[in-house]
This record gives sequence, structure tokens and C-alpha cells, in this order.
Amino acid sequence: MTEQQSIKEKLQRLREQINFHAHRYYVLDAPLIADGEYDQLFQELLALEQAHPELTTPDSPSQRVGGAPLTEFQTVAHRYPMLSLDNANDTVQLRTFEEGLYRFLKNNAALSFVVEPKLDGLAVELVYEHGLLVLGSTRGDGLAGEDITANLKTVYSIPLRLLPEGRAAVPELLEVRGEAFLSLAGFAALNAQRAQTGEPLFANPRNAAAGSLRQLDPQVTARRSLAFFAYGISDPSQALAGNQSELLAFLATLGFKTNALTKVCQGMDEVTQHLAYLNQLRPSLPYEIDGMVVKVNSFALQQRLGNKARSPRWAIAYKFPATQATTRLLEVRFQVGRTGVVTPVALLEPVTVGGVTVSRATLHNEDQIRLKDLRLGDLVLIQRAGDVIPEVVKPISEARTGTEVPIEMPAQCPECGSPLARASKKEAGERAAATRCPNPDCPAKQLRELIHFTSRAGLDIEGLGRKVIEQLVVEGLVAEIPDIYRLQKEKLATLAGWGEKSAEKALAAIAASKQPSMARLLSALGIKHVGEEIAALLESHFQNLDALAGATRDELLEIEGIGEQIAGSICEFFKEPRNKTLLASLQELGVTCTAGPDQSSGALAGQVFLFTGTLAAFSRDEAKARVKALGAQVASTINRKITHVVAGDKPGSKVKKAAELGLAILNEEQFKRLLTPVVQAAGSRPRQLSMF
Repeated sequence: MTEQQSIKEKLQRLREQINFHAHRYYVLDAPLIADGEYDQLFQELLALEQAHPELTTPDSPSQRVGGAPLTEFQTVAHRYPMLSLDNANDTVQLRTFEEGLYRFLKNNAALSFVVEPKLDGLAVELVYEHGLLVLGSTRGDGLAGEDITANLKTVYSIPLRLLPEGRAAVPELLEVRGEAFLSLAGFAALNAQRAQTGEPLFANPRNAAAGSLRQLDPQVTARRSLAFFAYGISDPSQALAGNQSELLAFLATLGFKTNALTKVCQGMDEVTQHLAYLNQLRPSLPYEIDGMVVKVNSFALQQRLGNKARSPRWAIAYKFPATQATTRLLEVRFQVGRTGVVTPVALLEPVTVGGVTVSRATLHNEDQIRLKDLRLGDLVLIQRAGDVIPEVVKPISEARTGTEVPIEMPAQCPECGSPLARASKKEAGERAAATRCPNPDCPAKQLRELIHFTSRAGLDIEGLGRKVIEQLVVEGLVAEIPDIYRLQKEKLATLAGWGEKSAEKALAAIAASKQPSMARLLSALGIKHVGEEIAALLESHFQNLDALAGATRDELLEIEGIGEQIAGSICEFFKEPRNKTLLASLQELGVTCTAGPDQSSGALAGQVFLFTGTLAAFSRDEAKARVKALGAQVASTINRKITHVVAGDKPGSKVKKAAELGLAILNEEQFKRLLTPVVQAAGSRPRQLSMF
């Protein structure tokens, strides 16, 4: 054996020993050797690799100490979306969630759930090829995130290579998802260190974890005690598991740490019992949790339930009660949003709530102020709703001295001076009567429109955040949305805090935003009642923006999910001369929508279904989901575009009208036969479940 081969074998033995003991310590919490012995092994490895750098491997434990600093993070797309979760704030909403599952599945058998603690950290995805970690990224907007591979490699509870004993069951490509977080002890140590060096302290462990993983220098991340819990993979069919609890066991065999407080519960009664247990245990845990996640255990049922636009139908996050504190309401200011709604904002005596200093809180609207009987000078109870958004819960009326003053809404817009208008709830089509500025040229509305257009909810133009947009408006470089695409390098480079490189980077990001999807552009335009979900729905029904702009109110109402308010808002937007000018200007400046998702490839593409009456084997929602997944569209009103009317028990007058129009009418058995060959043609591989 040559000396080189001998050294190579020694390095391999050292790596195996270190990986084994690191797994025992960081994942199993059951070390077999003292810290000093582990350090000796690690130093021996570092010395050998330093002497023979050509023998260093990507999965060596030495790679955890952090590599060379980066200049910026690259954006990477997720192969399957990382969906967000719907929230429940009380047990009544959990029961409603369960009832919805039974309705959808048409099943009265008790459902099995997996309940997992909801860690207050950062969701990440780890991509393994042939068992080797090759990419790690943040969740981002769910479709794409930031490449933070170098930083994630410094987290000891993340395997650089999956454990040998589990590799036989590992597919060539495996995408693992979980939560990176900072323990309370690690958070305290980090803040103590920052205090000594005069650096600002982190407000809470979540901010500290997010800040640590977004360090451009991985060696900084390596010095922070981050940890990781795995909770899923992008495609559960790869785990050779039939349910979520089996998947977690599979991940553990590969070397991942999973949360020991996860529990399988039969029915919602057991779920709520475990909720009470977690809430009681919460103060004593070594890490922060802000709730629990409830998932339908069976993957077969998850597949049937499917996903909504932004969240799975088979899971929900229960949020623990918000952290509360009392403080003084000093003043109320009124800010104008992009749709003209005037929102009262409370200015408060600064108070710490859940590790965050709060000095402002929304009061929502005039109705809420009157309902809560809030007055200037009140001692008020505030909370961070969902542990995030500050809101005023109620005044402490017992503490009033008589000097408190009622809060009055302004009569004129605080920005442009136009008389404010207050429509009734029915006229506004909203839960509460909104006070609005009707002036389309109100500078506050225009500023909010610009901020929304470039934000993550809009076109997500990197480098054009709120502060930058405000600066561009103040400097007179931007007044309306098309002005963003008229910006010039020479003028940007002379602004305070800018230079040639930052100007070039901003212009490159602006140029890259010129070909958004139709759904993203619709979201960015800020059409009233049209968020991401409705924008995606519109994209699936119209080939381009011109087709949507020319759609009548009745045509829009034919789309399942579009009601009177949304249809009216869309028609009003495209008829408004100001908006016509805006769209024409964007087109002249080179902003064009890319093609949306291909709707022609499904087995039922081009067909339009209408369901009426009660089906025996399917809930109405599941039947709609089945045909939509196969490329068909679903209508809610009878019209000549419908190709199939599916009539269940007690179908009502729609069947009669369908017959008069000569439309094809199917009973449930005929509908099943229509689906059967389609399902067989699709093959036996389960469809993607988009685990989050």
C-alpha cells in the first residue's frame, strides 16, 4: 500500500468516527465519548487535510467550519413548491378544519393526525444527490429561495452525507424539508457575545436564526449554535412510507433529527389534548415554539385532499395565544394605503412583547375603534397577533382618569387633503366600512402602489424595497409605476448611498422583471380583491392580459371562485382610463407577460364541468379537484361553454336548463367511468403532494 493510499484510508476512518460521534451528540443526544476526545479526532482530521488538501471531500466534517465569504446569495427554484399553511387560532377552528376534511372526503371514519411542534425558526430545503448534500436553500416565496448551502453545512444536525445504513433506500435525488433554529441557550450566548463587542442584540431566536443563515461569511454562521429538525420531503412517495409518522421514522434512519414531541392522534379530541400538553410544556422547552402543526397522517388521503392555491388542504397550523403586555396609547396617526383606505395606527409608549419592542400597532378601522371604545391616553392591552403583528386588544377602562379623549377619524385625506368617503359595508363589499381617499392621484396611494409593485407580493424586484422606493420618489425619479423602467444609471449612481455598482445591480433586477408571469403581474398591479390565489385562477382561464381585459362581467362570473365583488373589481380596473394608460406604458417599455402554466396537456383539457346535486362517492370539492387536476375547468353557472354537467341526487333547476341548452348530462356512474380511463392512463405513481 502506498503512503497516499494509507493516508486516504486513515482520513476515511477519521471521518466515519467523527460522523458517528457527531450523530450521537447532535441528533441522538447520547454521546459516547468526552468532548475533549471528539476535539482530538477533529484536530487530527484538520491537520491531515491541511497537509493533503487534494484528499479533502465535500462530505468531510471539516467542511462545517465555514468556507470563503460570498459576495451575494443566488436565487434557486424549488423543484416542488414549499407551500405555506392555513392558521387556526382556537380549537373551534381546529374542529372546523376537521369537519371540512370529512365533507371533502365523504368519510365518517375517524381520521388519524400527526401533530408536530411548530418551531419558531426558518424553513429550509436540503437537496441530496446520491446521498450527498449538494444544495440548501431558504423557503423564499415558496417557489424559489436563496442558496445558503455553505451556511447550512455548518449546522451539525444536518448530515453532509446520509447515513450508510439508510442509503439503500435513498433515491438518487432526495429533497428534505425542515426547520433551522437557534436554541434558547444558543440565543442567550450569542446576544451575550454581541453585547461584549457592542453589536446590537437580536430581538428573538427566530431573528437570530434567520440572520445567522443569511450571513455572507459562512464562518460567522459556523460560530452560532444552529440546529435542525426534519419534518418532510418534497415527494413522500420516495420514502417508501404510507404516512407521515412512517416518513419521520425513515428520515431518522438517514441521520436526521426529528422532534420527539411529535404524536400520532386519533381524531381531534386527541389533537386538542396534545395541544394542551404542548402549551403547558412550552415554557420549559430548550427552544421556542409558537404553535403546532396538524397533518392528516395518511399520504393516500393527503393525495385525495390535494392543495389549494397556497396551502395544502390536509394540514393546518395552530397558533398559540399571542403574547400580551400593557402600555399607554399616546397618539393616533392615519396612513393611506394603495387602494385609498385610511388606516388608523396607534403610537404607543414602547413596550417589550415577546422579545420585540413595540411602539406602533394597527387599529384597523373606525368600526374597531368604536367597538373597543379606545381613547387617546388609555392604558391598553396589546398583543403580537400570531406572535408577529402588534394589535391593540382593548383599553383598561378601570384605569381611566377622565382625561382620556375620544379618537376622531379625519374628514380630509391626511396626505392630499381630498374629502374622505365612507361607503357602507354592502356598497364596499367588505367586512367593515372603510374610509377611503377617492383621489386617484393621491401621493400616498401612488407611493403604496409603487412599493407593492416591487415587493415580494408584486414583481419582487431585488434592491427596490420600501426605503429605496421612498428615496426615488423624494428625488423625483419615480412618480408612477412605468417610471421604474425609465430609470437611468447616471442619475441613480449620484444618489446618496448609491454608486455605479449598486445602480447597475438595480437596473439589472429591473430588466429581469420585464417578463413576469401573468399571475405575478396581476398581483403586482394591486387590483382590489385580486391576490395571489385569484391571480393564479385568472391566469389559468385567460391566455393573456388582453383576453382578461376584454372579458365581460358575466364571463368572469362563469369561473368557479370568481364572485360578484371580484368580477366587478376586475372589470372596473380594466375600464379605468388611468389603468389603460399604465398597461400601455408598461408594454411600450418592454414589460410583457410570459406564458402561464400549460392548460392543454391534461387528459380533460379544454373541457368545462358543472356539478349539481349531491354525489355519493365524492364531495363536491373533491369532484372539482379531480377534474381540475386533469386540466378541465369548473363553472358555477349554466352556459353554452360547459361540456359536461354532472348531476347527483336532487340536482335542481340546473339540469333542466342544461337539457334545454343541449348540454351533455352525466350521472355519477357515468362520471366515474369518465374518470377511470383517465386515472389509469396517468400511471400508478402518486402525484406530487408539495410537502412544506
